[in-house]
Amino acid sequence: MKQKSGSSLDPYSRPRTWLTLYVVALSLIAFWPRHVDEALSPWIRRVVKYVPLVTYDRIEFAANVGLFVPFGLLLAFMLVQHRYLVLPIAFIATVTIESVQEVLLDNRTSSMRDIIANTAGACIGLVLAVVIETAQQRAKQRRATPDQ
Repeated sequence: MKQKSGSSLDPYSRPRTWLTLYVVALSLIAFWPRHVDEALSPWIRRVVKYVPLVTYDRIEFAANVGLFVPFGLLLAFMLVQHRYLVLPIAFIATVTIESVQEVLLDNRTSSMRDIIANTAGACIGLVLAVVIETAQQRAKQRRATPDQ
């Protein structure tokens, strides 16, 4: 089914709405008074026990990267003409999150690793946005070029 530009599934139609929803969810996760993975602790311990290459630190790092991929992707869709701002915005956002966790949330821990992982996730999201746009542009060019 072909999507019209401006339809609800088109990522360019409402990046601000999607970003707002994402930031609300991110804020709940980042500023929750306890570690959000507490409920998963028994499962994580089992995985770490039986899969030697998987450690809690690696799981946490990967989760932080994954958590910020949508941030970079949505910012890139929203700031098409100013994409150079995506990574600085992501960096400032994650430093702010880690600072609030350190100062105001006794049961949360902040770390430089989280800042690195979050910024890396936003970078992946930015790259993904460029890949998506490039693929869409190539598909559009193929449709516009008559077959020989």
